[in-house]
Amino acid sequence: MTASSEPTPKDFWQLPPDALCRQLGCGLQGLTAGEAKTRLARFGPNSDAPPSVEGAMRAILRRLMEPLSLILLVAGVISMLTGDEIGGLIIVLILTLSIGLDTVQEGHAVRAAEILRRSVALKAEVKRDGAFAEVDVEHVVPGDILRIRAGDIIPADALILESTAFTAGEAALTGEPYPVQKRAGPAADADDKSNALFRGAVAQTGEAIALAVKTGRDTVFGAAASALAEAQVPSPFERDLREFGLVVARATLALALIVLTVRVVFGRPVLDSLLFAVALAVGLTPELLPMITTVTLSRGALRMAGRKVIVKRLAAIHDLGAMTILCTDKTGTLTSAEITLARSLDAEGKDDSHAAKLGAIAASLGGDRGSLDAALVAGQPDAARGWTLAGRQAFDFSRRLGSVLASGPDGPRLIVKGAPEAVLALCTLDDEARSAALARVHALAEEGLRCVAIASRAWDGPTREVETEDEVALTFEGFCAFADPPKPTAAAAIADLAASGVGLKILSGDDPVVVKRLAGLVGLNAERVLSGSDIAELSDEALAVQVQSADAFGRLAPDQKARIVKALQATGEVVGFLGDGINDAPALKAADIGLSVDGATGVAQAAADMILLASDLEVVADGVEEGRRTFANILKYVRMGASSNFGNMLSMAAASIALPFLPMLPTQILLNNLLYDLSELGIPFDRVSAQATAQPQVWSMTRLARFAAIMGPLSSLFDFLTFGALIYLFGASPVEFRTAWFIESMATQILVIFIIRTNGRPWHNWPDPVLSASSLIALAVALVLPFTPVGAWFGFVAPPPLMMAGIAALVVVYLACAELVKPFAIRSVPKP
Repeated sequence: MTASSEPTPKDFWQLPPDALCRQLGCGLQGLTAGEAKTRLARFGPNSDAPPSVEGAMRAILRRLMEPLSLILLVAGVISMLTGDEIGGLIIVLILTLSIGLDTVQEGHAVRAAEILRRSVALKAEVKRDGAFAEVDVEHVVPGDILRIRAGDIIPADALILESTAFTAGEAALTGEPYPVQKRAGPAADADDKSNALFRGAVAQTGEAIALAVKTGRDTVFGAAASALAEAQVPSPFERDLREFGLVVARATLALALIVLTVRVVFGRPVLDSLLFAVALAVGLTPELLPMITTVTLSRGALRMAGRKVIVKRLAAIHDLGAMTILCTDKTGTLTSAEITLARSLDAEGKDDSHAAKLGAIAASLGGDRGSLDAALVAGQPDAARGWTLAGRQAFDFSRRLGSVLASGPDGPRLIVKGAPEAVLALCTLDDEARSAALARVHALAEEGLRCVAIASRAWDGPTREVETEDEVALTFEGFCAFADPPKPTAAAAIADLAASGVGLKILSGDDPVVVKRLAGLVGLNAERVLSGSDIAELSDEALAVQVQSADAFGRLAPDQKARIVKALQATGEVVGFLGDGINDAPALKAADIGLSVDGATGVAQAAADMILLASDLEVVADGVEEGRRTFANILKYVRMGASSNFGNMLSMAAASIALPFLPMLPTQILLNNLLYDLSELGIPFDRVSAQATAQPQVWSMTRLARFAAIMGPLSSLFDFLTFGALIYLFGASPVEFRTAWFIESMATQILVIFIIRTNGRPWHNWPDPVLSASSLIALAVALVLPFTPVGAWFGFVAPPPLMMAGIAALVVVYLACAELVKPFAIRSVPKP
C-alpha cells in the first residue's frame, strides 16, 4: 500500500483513523520493515534538520578566516612578496600545522561523539512486521503504529487509537505546566486536540497506542524548532577559552605595533622592522590551542566511555572536573533501587495482608510501571486473579495519588493508592484516627520504610472511567511499607567525592524522615532536612543561604529541585545533577552538568550532558577524575605560553629596540615557533598526578596572570643574562649572537615543560613517553641544525664550544630557578 499524494491535513485529529490510513497509505496493523525503509527514504529522518556535515574544505576555510589565522596568512604573503621565501614557507608550515591538526582532530572528535551519541539515542516502540520493537526515534515514519508509555518522549505527531489513563506534558509546545488528559475517539470540536499527541511532549502516566501522522520538520515541534532555531550557548569552559584567546591576541598585536613603531621612529629599516614585528606576532599566537583542546577533550571522552560515562557535550568534561556540588536523587544511586514490600498494615497498624492485596490488584491492572507497583505485584503475585480493569484515574504528581476501578469476585471496587497525606484526606476518618495513622507513617519512616496508603470503597452504578470527584468517602484499608536499603558502596563513594572537594546533596521527592535516615547512613549531615513545604516559603535569596547548611531535602516538587540547583549556583558553586526521572528534567537543564543514566526516561536522557552506563556514584567519581585530568593537560599548554614562550618574545622585542641589530631574524623567529609547536604535540597524551585531580579545577584568568607575572619575567631575566654574556663575555658577532640565542631560547622553552607540567618535583612524576619524544626530538633538531648545511639557509653558524658551554650552564641555572620559584607561581593557580 502506498501513501497518497494528497498532503496530510494540518488538523489531522479531526479525521477518523480509517481516513488517515487511506491518506497515509497504511493500515492499523503497522508497517513491514520494507515499507518503513521506503518511507524513511521518502519522508527523511525524524529529526528537526539533517545534521550539517561540514566538509574538509569548508572547515579549513572557516579556520583560515579566524583573526589569528589571518595574521599568519598576511605575514606569509608579506614575507613572500619581500623575497623572504624561507620565512614565508615556515609561516605556511605553521598555518598548515595549526589548521590541519585542528581540522583532523575535530573530525575525529565529531565522529567519536556521533558514535557515542548513537549509543544512547532515544528509542521508540513501533509495530513492525506485526510485533512491537524498539527503533531509533529518527527511524519513525508516517504510518507507524506507536506504543507510548509513561516517561517516553512522544516521537511524532500522532492520532491516539487506544489509551489507558494516558496524560502528556506539553509544556515544551504550549507552556502549560500541567499534564493534559489524552484519549481515543473523535474530536468534540475544532479546538479539541485530546485525541492527538505531539512530538516533543512527554508521556506522564498510562499507556497509548497511536498512529504516527507527521514526523521531523513536518511536526508542530519541528516547525517551531526550525523557525526559532538558536545557536547553542557556549559553556563556561568555552567562554573562558575565548576570553583567553582574545587577551593573548590583544597583547600580541599591541606588542607587535609597539616594536614596529619604536624601531621606525629610531630610524631602523621599515621593511626589516615590519617583518620582525610580524614574526613576533606569529611567535606569540597560541595557534595550537584549539588543536590541543580538541585532542585533549576527545581523548578524555573516549577514556570516560571506557569508565562507563558517555559524553554528549565535549566541553562538559571540564565542567565535570570543576564540579563542587553534586545533587542526586536517592533511588538507584544511593540505594539499590531493588524496592521490596517489607510490611502490610491494616488501619490499626497491625500486620495484615489485605492492604497489600488491594495495592497489588491496583498495580497489576493499572500500574504506571513504577518500582513501587513492581514491588506490590511481586509481594502478591496472584492478587489480581479474577479481577479486570473497568476504569482508571492515572497517578497525578500534583495530587500524589491515583485510582483504579476493578471488577472482581466482590463486585466493582474503587481502589486508591498514593502518598499517605493525600489518601488519608479523602478517607472517612476523624482527626484523631488520621493523626494516629500519620504517626505510624512517621515511625515507619524512621525505620527507613516508605509508606503508600491504600483506601477503597464499593462502586455504585455502571462502570466507567474514574473521575477525581469519585475519590471521596473512602475507607482507609492500611499501609504498604517498602524498603530500599543504601548501596554498600554509597558511603565510601560519598567519602571519596568529599575528599576530592565535591559535596553531595540528596534531592528527593520522598518523605523527609526517610531521607534523613538515609543521609545519616551514608555519612551526610542529617541534622536537618528541608522539605518542599519549607522551600515554598523561602525567597530565592533566603534559599541560597539555607542550602549551604543542609545536605538533604525531601518531598520536593520538580521545580523545587531546579530552584535548589540555582540557589547553589548563586553561591558560586559549580553544580552537577544526577537524575533519571521525568521530574528530574528541569534540574538537569538548570545544572552546570546534567548527568543521567542508561535506562532513564527519554526526557531525562535528552536533558543530560552525560549518560552513566552504571547508576553508581563510583562512576561519577571516575568521571570527575577524568574531567580534572583533561583540564590539567589543557592548562599545561596555557602555562607554556604564559611562561618561557611569552618571556622569550618579550625579550626579543626589548632587544630589537636596544640592540643595533636584530636579535633574531624573522625567519629564525618563525622556525623557533614551528619547532616549539611541534614540541607540544604530546601534551594531550601526558600523565597527570594524583595531586592534580585532588580538588575541583576552575579556570581563572587572575591566577593565570599571576603565573605569567612570575614565570614570564624569570624567562626574560635569563634572556637578558644571555644577551650580556654573548656581547660582553664572548664578544659574539650578530650571526653568532642569533645562533646562540636561538639555541638558548629553544632549550628554555622546550625543557621548562618538564618543570611546569607538575606541581611537585619533576622526578616524582615522569612525563608520558609521547610528550618526552615530541619535546626532545624538537630540541634535538634545534641543537643540531646550526651545525648542518641547512642551518646556513636560516642564517646560522656553528657557535664556538666555549659559547655552547656557557649557554648550557645558563639553561641549567634557569631550569633550577624555575623549579625554585614554581611554588610561588602556582600557589593560587589551579593544580595541573
